[in-house]
Amino acid sequence: MQHHEYLARVRELGEYGSQDEAAKVTEAVLSVLAQRINPGEVDDLASQLPGPLGQTLAAAKPQRVENFGIEEFCRRVAERIGARPRTAEWDASAVLTTLAEAVSGGELNQILSQLPSGYAGLFGRADLAG
Repeated sequence: MQHHEYLARVRELGEYGSQDEAAKVTEAVLSVLAQRINPGEVDDLASQLPGPLGQTLAAAKPQRVENFGIEEFCRRVAERIGARPRTAEWDASAVLTTLAEAVSGGELNQILSQLPSGYAGLFGRADLAG
């Protein structure tokens, strides 16, 4: 998936008014995701995403994983984009569902296996990818 295709899909799913808004939300969500999965997985994920998105992940990669639930995930996204946590959950779902479509099933399973089960819904999945 090309960068512009990724943002177009996020824009469609999130019902955003512009590509710029979709890009801002995408950057925020990916930055928070990078803090939640192990650094090696951040690198693997970055390699499967279009250049600028991979760079966003790499720039946000922590030294070690932070362990927080879906509520805190959404709060952190909300803080980055200046929205309410409920809105941020919608935003995260638009970005992460697109991510699930853009990466291999194996990579998606690697990511989901590092997160509590509640996260799967944000990726548009009931459970691990098939």
